[in-house]
Amino acid sequence: MDDTNSLIEQRKAKLASLRSKGIDPFQNKFTPSETCSAARANYVEGRAVAVAGRITAHRDMGKSMFIDVKDQSGRIQAYAQKNVLGDEQFHIFQHLDLGDFIGVKGTLFTTRTGEISVKAESFTILAKALRPPPAKWHGLEDTEIRYRQRYLDLMANDDVKRVMLLRSQVIREIRNFLHTRGYVEVETPMMQAIPGGAAARPFITKHESLGCNFYLRIALELYLKRLLVGGVDKVFEIGRNFRNEGLSRKHNPEFTMLEAYEAYGDYETMMELVQGMVCHVSQEVLDSLVIEHKDAEGKVTKTINLTPPWTRVRYKDIVRERAGADWFDISPAERRQRAHDLGAEIGKEYEDFEVTGAVFEKLIEPTLIQPTFVTHLPKQLVPLAKLSPDDPTTVEVFECCINGQEIAPAYTEQNDPIAQREALEHQAGGEHQKLDEDFLTALEHGMPPAGGMGMGIDRLCMMLLGQESIRDVILFPQLKPK
Repeated sequence: MDDTNSLIEQRKAKLASLRSKGIDPFQNKFTPSETCSAARANYVEGRAVAVAGRITAHRDMGKSMFIDVKDQSGRIQAYAQKNVLGDEQFHIFQHLDLGDFIGVKGTLFTTRTGEISVKAESFTILAKALRPPPAKWHGLEDTEIRYRQRYLDLMANDDVKRVMLLRSQVIREIRNFLHTRGYVEVETPMMQAIPGGAAARPFITKHESLGCNFYLRIALELYLKRLLVGGVDKVFEIGRNFRNEGLSRKHNPEFTMLEAYEAYGDYETMMELVQGMVCHVSQEVLDSLVIEHKDAEGKVTKTINLTPPWTRVRYKDIVRERAGADWFDISPAERRQRAHDLGAEIGKEYEDFEVTGAVFEKLIEPTLIQPTFVTHLPKQLVPLAKLSPDDPTTVEVFECCINGQEIAPAYTEQNDPIAQREALEHQAGGEHQKLDEDFLTALEHGMPPAGGMGMGIDRLCMMLLGQESIRDVILFPQLKPK
Protein backbone atom coordinates (compact mmCIF):
# COMPACT_ATOMS: atom_id res chain seq x y z
CA MET A 1 0.00 0.00 0.00
CA ASP A 2 2.88 2.37 0.83
CA ASP A 3 4.42 1.70 -2.60
CA THR A 4 1.10 2.48 -4.25
CA ASN A 5 0.72 5.72 -2.31
CA SER A 6 4.26 6.71 -3.28
CA LEU A 7 3.53 6.07 -6.97
CA ILE A 8 0.31 8.09 -6.74
CA GLU A 9 2.20 11.02 -5.24
CA GLN A 10 4.83 10.80 -8.01
CA ARG A 11 2.12 10.86 -10.66
CA LYS A 12 0.37 13.79 -9.00
CA ALA A 13 3.70 15.64 -9.03
CA LYS A 14 4.03 14.94 -12.77
CA LEU A 15 0.51 16.29 -13.31
CA ALA A 16 1.41 19.46 -11.38
CA SER A 17 4.56 19.81 -13.48
CA LEU A 18 2.54 19.52 -16.69
CA ARG A 19 0.09 22.16 -15.49
CA SER A 20 2.95 24.47 -14.58
CA LYS A 21 3.97 24.26 -18.25
CA GLY A 22 0.45 25.20 -19.33
CA ILE A 23 -0.52 21.62 -20.19
CA ASP A 24 -3.73 20.30 -18.59
CA PRO A 25 -4.35 16.75 -19.85
CA PHE A 26 -7.98 16.83 -18.74
CA GLN A 27 -8.74 19.91 -20.86
CA ASN A 28 -7.11 18.70 -24.07
CA LYS A 29 -9.03 17.46 -27.10
CA PHE A 30 -7.95 15.12 -29.87
CA THR A 31 -9.81 13.48 -32.77
CA PRO A 32 -8.36 10.17 -34.01
CA SER A 33 -8.50 9.57 -37.74
CA GLU A 34 -9.02 5.83 -37.16
CA THR A 35 -8.60 3.05 -34.62
CA CYS A 36 -5.24 1.50 -33.84
CA SER A 37 -6.15 -1.76 -35.57
CA ALA A 38 -7.45 0.12 -38.64
CA ALA A 39 -4.15 2.00 -38.91
CA ARG A 40 -2.32 -1.32 -38.91
CA ALA A 41 -4.76 -3.01 -41.28
CA ASN A 42 -4.68 -0.15 -43.80
CA TYR A 43 -0.92 0.22 -43.80
CA VAL A 44 0.63 2.38 -46.48
CA GLU A 45 4.21 3.56 -45.97
CA GLY A 46 4.22 7.25 -45.09
CA ARG A 47 0.43 7.58 -44.73
CA ALA A 48 -0.58 10.24 -42.18
CA VAL A 49 -2.63 8.97 -39.23
CA ALA A 50 -3.91 10.17 -35.87
CA VAL A 51 -4.44 7.49 -33.21
CA ALA A 52 -5.35 7.67 -29.55
CA GLY A 53 -5.44 5.30 -26.60
CA ARG A 54 -3.88 4.21 -23.34
CA ILE A 55 -0.11 3.75 -22.99
CA THR A 56 0.47 0.08 -22.16
CA ALA A 57 4.25 -0.17 -22.68
CA HIS A 58 7.23 2.13 -23.16
CA ARG A 59 10.88 1.61 -24.03
CA ASP A 60 13.33 4.50 -23.64
CA MET A 61 16.25 4.35 -26.09
CA GLY A 62 17.86 7.63 -25.02
CA LYS A 63 17.23 9.97 -27.95
CA SER A 64 14.25 7.98 -29.12
CA MET A 65 11.40 6.14 -27.46
CA PHE A 66 8.80 3.52 -28.30
CA ILE A 67 5.37 3.32 -26.67
CA ASP A 68 2.40 1.02 -27.22
CA VAL A 69 -0.91 2.84 -27.70
CA LYS A 70 -4.00 0.69 -27.09
CA ASP A 71 -7.67 1.39 -27.81
CA GLN A 72 -10.73 -0.88 -27.93
CA SER A 73 -9.66 -2.33 -31.27
CA GLY A 74 -6.09 -3.26 -30.32
CA ARG A 75 -2.65 -1.69 -30.15
CA ILE A 76 -0.12 0.08 -32.33
CA GLN A 77 3.44 1.14 -31.60
CA ALA A 78 4.41 4.81 -31.68
CA TYR A 79 8.03 5.97 -32.21
CA ALA A 80 9.17 9.32 -30.87
CA GLN A 81 12.49 11.02 -31.70
CA LYS A 82 14.09 13.88 -29.87
CA ASN A 83 15.20 15.61 -33.08
CA VAL A 84 11.61 15.52 -34.41
CA LEU A 85 9.67 16.55 -31.30
CA GLY A 86 12.23 18.96 -29.91
CA ASP A 87 13.94 18.88 -26.53
CA GLU A 88 11.02 20.07 -24.36
CA GLN A 89 8.31 17.93 -25.97
CA PHE A 90 10.56 14.87 -25.99
CA HIS A 91 11.33 15.40 -22.29
CA ILE A 92 7.58 15.46 -21.58
CA PHE A 93 7.09 12.35 -23.74
CA GLN A 94 9.76 10.49 -21.76
CA HIS A 95 7.98 11.19 -18.50
CA LEU A 96 4.60 9.83 -19.50
CA ASP A 97 3.41 6.90 -17.39
CA LEU A 98 1.82 3.56 -18.13
CA GLY A 99 -1.94 4.05 -18.10
CA ASP A 100 -1.87 7.64 -19.41
CA PHE A 101 -4.05 8.42 -22.43
CA ILE A 102 -2.35 9.99 -25.42
CA GLY A 103 -3.13 11.10 -28.95
CA VAL A 104 -0.37 10.74 -31.56
CA LYS A 105 -0.16 12.26 -35.03
CA GLY A 106 2.42 11.02 -37.51
CA THR A 107 3.10 8.74 -40.44
CA LEU A 108 3.11 4.98 -40.76
CA PHE A 109 6.36 3.09 -41.21
CA THR A 110 7.78 -0.35 -40.49
CA THR A 111 10.64 -0.85 -38.03
CA ARG A 112 13.65 -3.02 -38.73
CA THR A 113 11.94 -5.82 -36.78
CA GLY A 114 8.88 -5.62 -39.03
CA GLU A 115 6.59 -3.79 -36.58
CA ILE A 116 4.04 -1.40 -38.12
CA SER A 117 4.40 1.85 -36.18
CA VAL A 118 3.52 5.53 -36.13
CA LYS A 119 6.46 7.93 -36.44
CA ALA A 120 5.30 10.66 -34.07
CA GLU A 121 5.32 14.23 -35.35
CA SER A 122 3.23 15.54 -32.43
CA PHE A 123 1.34 14.22 -29.44
CA THR A 124 -1.38 15.35 -27.05
CA ILE A 125 -1.76 14.12 -23.46
CA LEU A 126 -5.47 13.36 -22.96
CA ALA A 127 -5.63 11.99 -19.40
CA LYS A 128 -3.13 11.45 -16.62
CA ALA A 129 -3.52 8.15 -14.78
CA LEU A 130 -2.92 8.91 -11.10
CA ARG A 131 -2.92 5.26 -10.15
CA PRO A 132 -0.56 2.67 -11.64
CA PRO A 133 -2.06 -0.14 -13.75
CA PRO A 134 -2.51 -3.64 -12.29
CA ALA A 135 0.78 -5.20 -11.22
CA LYS A 136 0.23 -8.04 -13.71
CA TRP A 137 -0.60 -5.76 -16.63
CA HIS A 138 -0.84 -8.51 -19.25
CA GLY A 139 -3.29 -10.80 -17.48
CA LEU A 140 -4.89 -9.77 -14.18
CA GLU A 141 -5.47 -12.99 -12.23
CA ASP A 142 -6.87 -11.97 -8.82
CA THR A 143 -10.50 -13.08 -9.13
CA GLU A 144 -11.75 -10.69 -6.46
CA ILE A 145 -10.19 -7.68 -8.21
CA ARG A 146 -11.30 -8.93 -11.64
CA TYR A 147 -14.98 -8.93 -10.71
CA ARG A 148 -15.04 -6.02 -8.26
CA GLN A 149 -12.94 -3.66 -10.43
CA ARG A 150 -13.95 -4.87 -13.89
CA TYR A 151 -12.34 -1.84 -15.53
CA LEU A 152 -8.94 -3.17 -14.42
CA ASP A 153 -9.86 -6.59 -15.77
CA LEU A 154 -10.75 -5.06 -19.14
CA MET A 155 -7.52 -3.08 -19.16
CA ALA A 156 -5.36 -6.09 -18.38
CA ASN A 157 -7.09 -9.06 -20.03
CA ASP A 158 -7.73 -8.86 -23.75
CA ASP A 159 -9.76 -12.08 -23.67
CA VAL A 160 -12.17 -10.57 -21.14
CA LYS A 161 -12.75 -7.61 -23.44
CA ARG A 162 -13.18 -9.99 -26.39
CA VAL A 163 -15.91 -11.91 -24.55
CA MET A 164 -17.78 -8.74 -23.61
CA LEU A 165 -17.63 -7.37 -27.17
CA LEU A 166 -18.84 -10.71 -28.54
CA ARG A 167 -21.72 -10.67 -26.05
CA SER A 168 -22.80 -7.35 -27.55
CA GLN A 169 -22.71 -8.93 -31.01
CA VAL A 170 -24.78 -11.89 -29.78
CA ILE A 171 -27.55 -9.57 -28.56
CA ARG A 172 -27.41 -7.55 -31.78
CA GLU A 173 -27.85 -10.69 -33.90
CA ILE A 174 -30.75 -11.91 -31.74
CA ARG A 175 -32.49 -8.61 -32.44
CA ASN A 176 -31.67 -8.83 -36.15
CA PHE A 177 -33.07 -12.37 -36.32
CA LEU A 178 -36.35 -11.44 -34.64
CA HIS A 179 -36.81 -8.14 -36.46
CA THR A 180 -36.46 -9.81 -39.86
CA ARG A 181 -39.25 -12.22 -38.81
CA GLY A 182 -41.67 -9.42 -38.01
CA TYR A 183 -41.31 -9.36 -34.22
CA VAL A 184 -41.88 -6.05 -32.43
CA GLU A 185 -39.51 -5.13 -29.59
CA VAL A 186 -41.12 -3.59 -26.50
CA GLU A 187 -40.32 -2.60 -22.93
CA THR A 188 -42.48 -3.65 -19.98
CA PRO A 189 -42.40 -2.65 -16.29
CA MET A 190 -39.51 -3.78 -14.11
CA MET A 191 -41.43 -2.77 -10.95
CA GLN A 192 -44.61 -4.75 -10.54
CA ALA A 193 -47.34 -4.85 -7.92
CA ILE A 194 -47.51 -8.65 -8.21
CA PRO A 195 -44.41 -10.52 -9.46
CA GLY A 196 -45.61 -13.21 -11.85
CA GLY A 197 -44.63 -15.46 -14.71
CA ALA A 198 -42.35 -17.70 -12.63
CA ALA A 199 -41.92 -19.22 -9.18
CA ALA A 200 -39.12 -17.24 -7.52
CA ARG A 201 -38.46 -15.04 -4.50
CA PRO A 202 -38.60 -11.37 -5.59
CA PHE A 203 -36.72 -8.31 -4.43
CA ILE A 204 -39.02 -5.84 -2.66
CA THR A 205 -38.87 -2.07 -2.99
CA LYS A 206 -41.01 0.74 -1.56
CA HIS A 207 -42.68 3.41 -3.66
CA GLU A 208 -42.82 6.37 -1.28
CA SER A 209 -45.32 8.52 -3.23
CA LEU A 210 -47.82 5.69 -3.68
CA GLY A 211 -47.16 4.35 -0.18
CA CYS A 212 -46.95 0.71 -1.19
CA ASN A 213 -44.48 -2.04 -1.98
CA PHE A 214 -43.46 -3.02 -5.48
CA TYR A 215 -41.43 -5.99 -6.63
CA LEU A 216 -38.62 -6.16 -9.14
CA ARG A 217 -39.87 -8.46 -11.89
CA ILE A 218 -38.94 -12.12 -11.87
CA ALA A 219 -40.13 -12.68 -15.46
CA LEU A 220 -41.30 -10.73 -18.51
CA GLU A 221 -44.14 -13.06 -19.41
CA LEU A 222 -47.43 -11.67 -18.15
CA TYR A 223 -47.05 -8.17 -19.58
CA LEU A 224 -45.99 -9.52 -22.97
CA LYS A 225 -49.10 -11.71 -23.04
CA ARG A 226 -51.21 -8.63 -22.37
CA LEU A 227 -49.82 -7.33 -25.66
CA LEU A 228 -51.02 -10.48 -27.45
CA VAL A 229 -54.47 -9.66 -26.08
CA GLY A 230 -54.05 -6.12 -27.39
CA GLY A 231 -53.32 -7.32 -30.92
CA VAL A 232 -49.51 -7.33 -31.12
CA ASP A 233 -49.08 -10.73 -32.75
CA LYS A 234 -45.29 -11.09 -32.62
CA VAL A 235 -43.57 -9.46 -29.68
CA PHE A 236 -40.29 -9.74 -27.79
CA GLU A 237 -38.33 -8.07 -25.03
CA ILE A 238 -34.71 -8.32 -23.93
CA GLY A 239 -34.44 -7.13 -20.36
CA ARG A 240 -33.30 -7.71 -16.82
CA ASN A 241 -35.01 -10.03 -14.36
CA PHE A 242 -34.28 -10.11 -10.64
CA ARG A 243 -34.55 -13.12 -8.34
CA ASN A 244 -33.69 -12.90 -4.65
CA GLU A 245 -31.96 -16.25 -4.55
CA GLY A 246 -28.49 -17.77 -4.36
CA LEU A 247 -25.40 -17.07 -6.41
CA SER A 248 -23.58 -19.84 -8.24
CA ARG A 249 -21.63 -20.63 -11.37
CA LYS A 250 -24.97 -20.62 -13.24
CA HIS A 251 -26.92 -18.01 -11.27
CA ASN A 252 -26.72 -14.26 -10.73
CA PRO A 253 -29.54 -12.41 -8.89
CA GLU A 254 -29.76 -9.92 -11.79
CA PHE A 255 -29.78 -11.56 -15.21
CA THR A 256 -30.77 -10.85 -18.81
CA MET A 257 -33.68 -12.65 -20.48
CA LEU A 258 -35.18 -12.72 -23.92
CA GLU A 259 -38.87 -13.57 -24.10
CA ALA A 260 -40.76 -13.84 -27.39
CA TYR A 261 -44.41 -14.62 -28.15
CA GLU A 262 -46.08 -15.44 -31.44
CA ALA A 263 -49.84 -15.52 -31.96
CA TYR A 264 -51.11 -18.66 -33.70
CA GLY A 265 -47.89 -20.50 -32.87
CA ASP A 266 -47.23 -23.30 -30.37
CA TYR A 267 -44.33 -25.03 -28.64
CA GLU A 268 -43.18 -26.56 -31.93
CA THR A 269 -43.13 -23.10 -33.54
CA MET A 270 -40.90 -22.01 -30.68
CA MET A 271 -38.61 -25.03 -31.19
CA GLU A 272 -37.95 -23.93 -34.74
CA LEU A 273 -37.46 -20.34 -33.55
CA VAL A 274 -34.92 -21.26 -30.86
CA GLN A 275 -32.98 -23.63 -33.09
CA GLY A 276 -32.92 -21.15 -35.98
CA MET A 277 -31.98 -18.21 -33.78
CA VAL A 278 -29.11 -19.90 -31.93
CA CYS A 279 -27.67 -21.24 -35.19
CA HIS A 280 -27.99 -17.79 -36.81
CA VAL A 281 -26.24 -16.10 -33.90
CA SER A 282 -23.44 -18.65 -33.78
CA GLN A 283 -22.85 -18.46 -37.52
CA GLU A 284 -22.91 -14.65 -37.65
CA VAL A 285 -20.84 -13.99 -34.53
CA LEU A 286 -18.45 -16.97 -34.53
CA ASP A 287 -18.63 -18.06 -38.19
CA SER A 288 -19.18 -21.63 -37.03
CA LEU A 289 -21.77 -24.04 -35.63
CA VAL A 290 -19.12 -25.97 -33.71
CA ILE A 291 -18.21 -24.50 -30.32
CA GLU A 292 -15.05 -25.53 -28.47
CA HIS A 293 -14.63 -24.95 -24.75
CA LYS A 294 -11.02 -24.84 -23.57
CA ASP A 295 -9.24 -24.87 -20.22
CA ALA A 296 -6.68 -22.32 -19.03
CA GLU A 297 -3.92 -24.11 -20.97
CA GLY A 298 -5.92 -24.00 -24.20
CA LYS A 299 -6.81 -27.70 -24.21
CA VAL A 300 -10.26 -28.49 -25.61
CA THR A 301 -12.46 -29.83 -22.80
CA LYS A 302 -15.72 -30.21 -24.74
CA THR A 303 -17.12 -29.60 -28.20
CA ILE A 304 -20.72 -28.53 -28.85
CA ASN A 305 -22.17 -29.07 -32.32
CA LEU A 306 -25.16 -26.84 -33.08
CA THR A 307 -25.82 -28.29 -36.53
CA PRO A 308 -29.58 -29.00 -36.95
CA PRO A 309 -31.68 -30.95 -36.41
CA TRP A 310 -31.38 -30.96 -32.63
CA THR A 311 -32.33 -33.99 -30.53
CA ARG A 312 -35.90 -34.16 -29.23
CA VAL A 313 -36.81 -36.40 -26.30
CA ARG A 314 -39.80 -36.57 -23.97
CA TYR A 315 -39.22 -35.78 -20.30
CA LYS A 316 -40.65 -39.09 -19.09
CA ASP A 317 -38.57 -41.07 -21.57
CA ILE A 318 -35.26 -39.49 -20.57
CA VAL A 319 -36.11 -39.89 -16.86
CA ARG A 320 -36.86 -43.59 -17.44
CA GLU A 321 -33.61 -43.95 -19.36
CA ARG A 322 -31.50 -42.49 -16.56
CA ALA A 323 -33.48 -43.37 -13.40
CA GLY A 324 -35.02 -46.73 -14.31
CA ALA A 325 -37.61 -47.97 -16.79
CA ASP A 326 -40.09 -48.49 -13.95
CA TRP A 327 -39.65 -44.98 -12.48
CA PHE A 328 -43.25 -43.88 -13.07
CA ASP A 329 -44.68 -47.26 -12.03
CA ILE A 330 -43.24 -47.44 -8.51
CA SER A 331 -44.75 -45.69 -5.49
CA PRO A 332 -43.90 -42.09 -4.53
CA ALA A 333 -42.02 -43.37 -1.47
CA GLU A 334 -39.95 -45.67 -3.66
CA ARG A 335 -39.22 -42.82 -6.06
CA ARG A 336 -38.04 -40.68 -3.19
CA GLN A 337 -35.72 -43.41 -1.94
CA ARG A 338 -34.33 -44.15 -5.40
CA ALA A 339 -33.73 -40.46 -6.05
CA HIS A 340 -31.78 -40.30 -2.80
CA ASP A 341 -29.80 -43.41 -3.78
CA LEU A 342 -29.00 -41.87 -7.15
CA GLY A 343 -27.55 -38.81 -5.44
CA ALA A 344 -30.28 -36.22 -5.94
CA GLU A 345 -30.91 -33.83 -3.04
CA ILE A 346 -34.55 -34.23 -2.00
CA GLY A 347 -36.17 -31.82 0.45
CA LYS A 348 -38.58 -33.20 3.04
CA GLU A 349 -41.36 -30.94 1.72
CA TYR A 350 -40.94 -31.99 -1.92
CA GLU A 351 -44.07 -33.16 -3.71
CA ASP A 352 -43.79 -36.26 -5.90
CA PHE A 353 -43.38 -34.30 -9.16
CA GLU A 354 -40.62 -32.25 -7.50
CA VAL A 355 -38.72 -35.44 -6.66
CA THR A 356 -38.68 -36.35 -10.36
CA GLY A 357 -37.78 -32.76 -11.18
CA ALA A 358 -34.78 -32.92 -8.84
CA VAL A 359 -33.55 -36.09 -10.54
CA PHE A 360 -33.82 -34.40 -13.93
CA GLU A 361 -32.24 -31.11 -12.83
CA LYS A 362 -29.38 -32.55 -10.81
CA LEU A 363 -28.56 -35.80 -12.59
CA ILE A 364 -29.79 -35.55 -16.18
CA GLU A 365 -29.63 -31.92 -17.28
CA PRO A 366 -25.86 -31.55 -16.55
CA THR A 367 -25.18 -34.41 -19.01
CA LEU A 368 -27.02 -32.74 -21.90
CA ILE A 369 -24.06 -31.05 -23.56
CA GLN A 370 -25.32 -31.26 -27.15
CA PRO A 371 -28.51 -29.32 -28.05
CA THR A 372 -31.52 -31.24 -26.74
CA PHE A 373 -35.21 -30.35 -26.60
CA VAL A 374 -36.73 -32.09 -23.57
CA THR A 375 -40.49 -32.00 -24.17
CA HIS A 376 -43.81 -32.64 -22.39
CA LEU A 377 -42.96 -31.73 -18.82
CA PRO A 378 -45.29 -32.43 -15.84
CA LYS A 379 -48.21 -30.01 -15.76
CA GLN A 380 -47.42 -28.92 -12.17
CA LEU A 381 -44.11 -27.41 -13.31
CA VAL A 382 -45.61 -24.99 -15.84
CA PRO A 383 -49.04 -23.60 -14.87
CA LEU A 384 -49.03 -21.14 -17.79
CA ALA A 385 -48.92 -23.83 -20.49
CA LYS A 386 -51.58 -25.93 -22.24
CA LEU A 387 -52.11 -29.60 -21.42
CA SER A 388 -50.79 -32.16 -23.90
CA PRO A 389 -53.77 -33.74 -25.75
CA ASP A 390 -52.17 -37.23 -25.67
CA ASP A 391 -51.11 -37.10 -22.00
CA PRO A 392 -53.04 -34.71 -19.74
CA THR A 393 -50.47 -35.20 -16.93
CA THR A 394 -48.02 -33.20 -19.05
CA VAL A 395 -48.01 -29.85 -20.85
CA GLU A 396 -46.86 -28.81 -24.32
CA VAL A 397 -43.53 -27.53 -23.09
CA PHE A 398 -39.88 -27.95 -23.93
CA GLU A 399 -36.68 -27.10 -22.16
CA CYS A 400 -33.80 -26.51 -24.54
CA CYS A 401 -30.67 -27.81 -22.82
CA ILE A 402 -27.17 -27.13 -24.14
CA ASN A 403 -23.84 -27.22 -22.33
CA GLY A 404 -25.40 -29.04 -19.38
CA GLN A 405 -27.90 -26.35 -18.48
CA GLU A 406 -31.28 -25.03 -19.50
CA ILE A 407 -30.90 -22.30 -22.13
CA ALA A 408 -34.52 -21.75 -23.14
CA PRO A 409 -37.91 -23.00 -21.91
CA ALA A 410 -40.93 -22.57 -24.17
CA TYR A 411 -44.51 -23.74 -24.46
CA THR A 412 -47.91 -23.55 -26.01
CA GLU A 413 -49.47 -20.73 -24.00
CA GLN A 414 -52.60 -21.29 -21.97
CA ASN A 415 -55.25 -18.91 -23.34
CA ASP A 416 -58.30 -20.39 -21.55
CA PRO A 417 -58.93 -17.86 -18.74
CA ILE A 418 -60.86 -20.36 -16.58
CA ALA A 419 -58.17 -23.07 -16.82
CA GLN A 420 -55.48 -20.41 -16.28
CA ARG A 421 -57.14 -19.15 -13.10
CA GLU A 422 -57.40 -22.67 -11.71
CA ALA A 423 -53.72 -23.39 -12.42
CA LEU A 424 -52.52 -20.13 -10.87
CA GLU A 425 -54.73 -20.61 -7.81
CA HIS A 426 -53.22 -24.06 -7.32
CA GLN A 427 -49.71 -22.61 -7.64
CA ALA A 428 -50.54 -19.82 -5.17
CA GLY A 429 -51.82 -22.35 -2.65
CA GLY A 430 -55.15 -20.57 -2.34
CA GLU A 431 -53.61 -17.18 -1.51
CA HIS A 432 -55.69 -14.95 -3.79
CA GLN A 433 -53.58 -11.89 -3.07
CA LYS A 434 -50.81 -13.57 -5.09
CA LEU A 435 -52.98 -13.72 -8.22
CA ASP A 436 -52.46 -11.13 -10.94
CA GLU A 437 -56.13 -10.31 -11.41
CA ASP A 438 -55.39 -7.74 -14.11
CA PHE A 439 -53.66 -10.43 -16.19
CA LEU A 440 -56.57 -12.81 -15.72
CA THR A 441 -58.98 -10.01 -16.70
CA ALA A 442 -56.92 -9.47 -19.84
CA LEU A 443 -57.24 -13.17 -20.72
CA GLU A 444 -61.01 -12.92 -20.31
CA HIS A 445 -60.99 -10.37 -23.13
CA GLY A 446 -59.55 -13.11 -25.36
CA MET A 447 -55.96 -14.03 -26.15
CA PRO A 448 -55.13 -15.80 -29.42
CA PRO A 449 -53.50 -19.23 -29.30
CA ALA A 450 -49.76 -18.61 -29.09
CA GLY A 451 -46.32 -20.03 -28.55
CA GLY A 452 -43.90 -18.34 -26.19
CA MET A 453 -40.29 -18.80 -25.23
CA GLY A 454 -37.71 -17.42 -22.83
CA MET A 455 -33.95 -17.54 -23.31
CA GLY A 456 -31.28 -16.82 -20.73
CA ILE A 457 -28.89 -14.49 -22.54
CA ASP A 458 -26.14 -14.98 -19.96
CA ARG A 459 -26.26 -18.78 -20.25
CA LEU A 460 -26.42 -18.57 -24.04
CA CYS A 461 -23.26 -16.46 -23.98
CA MET A 462 -21.56 -18.92 -21.62
CA MET A 463 -22.21 -21.69 -24.14
CA LEU A 464 -21.29 -19.75 -27.28
CA LEU A 465 -18.22 -18.03 -25.85
CA GLY A 466 -16.75 -20.96 -23.93
CA GLN A 467 -17.13 -19.52 -20.42
CA GLU A 468 -17.76 -21.79 -17.44
CA SER A 469 -19.04 -19.15 -15.00
CA ILE A 470 -21.91 -16.71 -15.49
CA ARG A 471 -19.72 -14.03 -13.89
CA ASP A 472 -17.43 -14.15 -16.90
CA VAL A 473 -20.17 -13.04 -19.31
CA ILE A 474 -21.60 -10.29 -17.07
CA LEU A 475 -19.67 -7.04 -16.94
CA PHE A 476 -20.48 -6.29 -13.30
CA PRO A 477 -21.60 -9.46 -11.48
CA GLN A 478 -23.27 -9.15 -8.09
CA LEU A 479 -20.83 -9.12 -5.17
CA LYS A 480 -21.18 -8.53 -1.47
CA PRO A 481 -20.20 -4.91 -0.74
CA LYS A 482 -16.84 -4.46 0.94
